[in-house]
Amino acid sequence: MAKEKVVNEEPLEKQLWKAADKLRKNIDAAEYKHIVQGLIFLKYISDSFQEHFAKLQAGDGEYAGADPEDKDEYKAENVFFVPAEARWSFLQSHAKQPDIGTFVDEAMDAIEKENPSLKGVLPKVFARQNLDPTSLGGLIDLVANIALGDAKARSADVLGHVFEYFLGEFALAEGKQGGQFYTPRSIVELLVKMLEPYQGRVFDPCCGSGGMFVQSEKFVAEHQGRVNDISIYGQESNQTTWRLAKMNLAIRGIDSSQVKWNNEGSFLNDAHKDLKADYIIANPPFNVSDWNGELLRKDGRWKYGVPPTGNANFAWLQHFIYHLAPSGQAGVVLSKGALTSKSSGEGDIRRALIEDGNLIDCIVNLPAKLFLNTQIPAALWFMSRDRNNGKFRNRSGEILFVDARNLGHLINRRTRELSDEDIKRITDTYHNWRTVGANNHLPLRYVDIPGFCASVPISRVKELDYVLTPGRYVGLPDEDDDFNFKERFAELKAEFEAQLQEESALNMAIAENLAKVDLS
Repeated sequence: MAKEKVVNEEPLEKQLWKAADKLRKNIDAAEYKHIVQGLIFLKYISDSFQEHFAKLQAGDGEYAGADPEDKDEYKAENVFFVPAEARWSFLQSHAKQPDIGTFVDEAMDAIEKENPSLKGVLPKVFARQNLDPTSLGGLIDLVANIALGDAKARSADVLGHVFEYFLGEFALAEGKQGGQFYTPRSIVELLVKMLEPYQGRVFDPCCGSGGMFVQSEKFVAEHQGRVNDISIYGQESNQTTWRLAKMNLAIRGIDSSQVKWNNEGSFLNDAHKDLKADYIIANPPFNVSDWNGELLRKDGRWKYGVPPTGNANFAWLQHFIYHLAPSGQAGVVLSKGALTSKSSGEGDIRRALIEDGNLIDCIVNLPAKLFLNTQIPAALWFMSRDRNNGKFRNRSGEILFVDARNLGHLINRRTRELSDEDIKRITDTYHNWRTVGANNHLPLRYVDIPGFCASVPISRVKELDYVLTPGRYVGLPDEDDDFNFKERFAELKAEFEAQLQEESALNMAIAENLAKVDLS
């Protein structure tokens, strides 16, 4: 009897990741990511080039008499020109040769020379000794199978999805260091869906690998908007991360000409000094102490108070506010400490943002373990330049607090993520609260939910000395009103004792095995 064929039901990106990870061998994830992401990018631009090449070669309609090797023909269609020695078919035909690494490095050089917008972006790491030619050839064959079909849109979508998925997997593999270039997808999606950037200028002055921009473009496309209605501006101080961002955006067909790099960073060398953005979406590094604050004591950005030299949290907040347009909105991630800190004048700055600036719209307390590079608790700050009117109701006398600490689920022992349902619950709460109802002061369908959300007058916030921790305002869930502390303590004690017994038994077993070892 013939055996039934086993069908691999895993998504394509997971199958590819497992195969690529097997080929990694002894290469660190931090280095290997540039090898794999570079090949995916090369495959994308080669696929796009080949599709347009075929149209020019056929010479139908508007392409009659066109030269397939004329670079201007590709520039006119926003397609990268790929010279013959850099095309995927050429590289794949040489994939089994011992000097394939040199071929790929030379291909990257050739593409940069023909496309100035990619200058200094592509990795040239393929001829290094720790990457053996057999593994590289296997990777090339693997990547060759990613985008099925000829359509550029399909190729960009599939390859873009794989590129984004691999960014996340590499960040997980790198752990703490990986989190510096990657904000987890569920957090990015929550920020974007809260703000709804349908059109205008989207800015991220600490943009990492560009996930905020990719998600903004996705949001517009998924809601039947026009992607060309938003333009992106960014800055990144880590050149390696900036390269990833440029590739991540290019593979999605997103114009990254205004995504800038300089190693001084946004505080010392603001690459977009005159920009007033409609949306700012950002995840700055938490609690940075070496941000050169002593050189910027009289900077014009500190309208609400001079931030302390030992912590950049309130420098970031005021940098964002400085770049907001008159009706602009911001959604940013900060360490939870910024909600309560009073050291070095931070409490005064927070008070000024609430009272004088009328800027704080909503605070969301996040669950633990969402971030790869830190265990520091975090919260989302949503700020608006114009809370008095505009397309939403007048919210100037109140702040929405959402305590989402109990949401999310573990994807491994160390990392949690928010589900689509979690994201929808938070965003629906915010949107219902800010939407005009019976008049310009009452929300549409919003109600306070004990333990989860509360619309709080600023007078109450003042009573609590301008502390913005949501737990102070939302209270306990209704079902917790009859919480039996004695019973729960007994449960925890039993769990703890069981864990101690398990560890004790394990230690005894180890000791017994060691005693049996003949050390003579």
